[in-house]
Amino acid sequence: MNFSPTLLPGVFVIEAELREDERGFFARTWCASEAADHGIRVTWVQFNISNTKHRGTLRGMHYQHAPHAEGKLIRVTHGAIHDVVIDLRPESPTYKQHVAVQLTAQNRLALYIPPAAIAHGFLTLSDDTEVTYQMSAPYVPTAAAGVRWDDPAFGIQWPEPISAISERDAHYPNLDQTP
Repeated sequence: MNFSPTLLPGVFVIEAELREDERGFFARTWCASEAADHGIRVTWVQFNISNTKHRGTLRGMHYQHAPHAEGKLIRVTHGAIHDVVIDLRPESPTYKQHVAVQLTAQNRLALYIPPAAIAHGFLTLSDDTEVTYQMSAPYVPTAAAGVRWDDPAFGIQWPEPISAISERDAHYPNLDQTP
C-alpha cells in the first residue's frame, strides 16, 4: 500500500499495490501495521455502504463533534466520485482549506480521514455509484453536524453541476454561522 499525504494534516490518499497474474489481481486494502508507520492508529467499528442512483448527486459536508469524531476510510466500489474534505480545526495550519480527490472503482484509491473536525462529502460523477466507508466511531445523531457545500469560505470548485442534494445537506449553515 502507498500512503500519500495531502495538504491537510492526517488526511491520506491510499493506493493499493496490485499483485497481478493471469487470473487477475490481489491487493490489500488495509494494513494496520503499514498505517501505523504513517501515524495512523485506528480501530474500525462500523462499515457502511451507500448507493447513489444519479450522477450529479451531492452528499455532504458532514462530520461529528468530539468526542464522537469519526475516522473514515472511503473507497468507491462502483462508479466515481469527486471526494472533498474540509479542515474545520481552528488550531490547524490548514483551517478552512480543502482537498479534493477523484475516487473511482477503476483507480481503486481510498481516502483516509482522521477522527477530527474534518467535514466530508462527495459529488457522484456517474450513475449508480457505490461507496464504502470504514468508520472508527459509530454514528451519533446528536453529534452530527455539517457545513454548506457551497460556502465561499472554502472555495470548493465542484467539477459538475449539482443536480440532487438532500434537504438537510442543502440547509447546513455557512461556517461563520455554525454554533
